[in-house]
Amino acid sequence: MHHHGYLWTGPKERFDQEALRRPPYPEPPPAESGPELIQRHREVAAEFPISDLPPLETVYWLVKPRSLVRGTWDEAKEAASWLGERLAEYASRCASERDQDATRLAQLVNAAAEQLHSGGDVSYGCYLERPSYLSLAVVTCSPNRAIPELACPIM
Repeated sequence: MHHHGYLWTGPKERFDQEALRRPPYPEPPPAESGPELIQRHREVAAEFPISDLPPLETVYWLVKPRSLVRGTWDEAKEAASWLGERLAEYASRCASERDQDATRLAQLVNAAAEQLHSGGDVSYGCYLERPSYLSLAVVTCSPNRAIPELACPIM
């Protein structure tokens, strides 16, 4: 078991494009569906796996391009440490004072280490100025307990 880290920042409007943040349904819409629905399914099916947008479900980072992996760690504490470093790096830009609180951020990192050690995934996000959004995630891999059949992006 190992862990991959992901980081995304970008405009809130882009982050809010939820259709591109969720995997497409496995089956396309029926042939008698409207052409708009069929076209939208095709677009999402093509875009989701290559888009750098954070998926709504953390585990789906594993289907994204390997170039989006910001780090890989064998130990949960190392992965949580990376998460903590990123949180500290961005804290002063977070719109909410709660997201800037050092004590709270340390608690998040400790909880992340426990979650990762038990084989879970972690994700954290906050609104930044302008308005932008920061999304951080660490995903457990080989296998992931949520969807064990997803392949590791690095192997």
